[in-house]
Amino acid sequence: MAMMIIAAECTACGDCEPVCPTQSITPHKGVFRIDARTCTECEGDFDAPRCEEVCPVPGCIVAAEE
Repeated sequence: MAMMIIAAECTACGDCEPVCPTQSITPHKGVFRIDARTCTECEGDFDAPRCEEVCPVPGCIVAAEE
């Protein structure tokens, strides 16, 4: 599975981009997006997804539905 950013909630603060161990987070059309093909939910690197932990907007970054 992968994480995803709810574009309507994203404030484009950029806090999530530098903490991603797989560099899956990139700017896209004024907000950020997560590449589901490379996102590992930080498995093997951290106990929980770092992007979700550092995001200042509750509910902006969630687990993607398959």
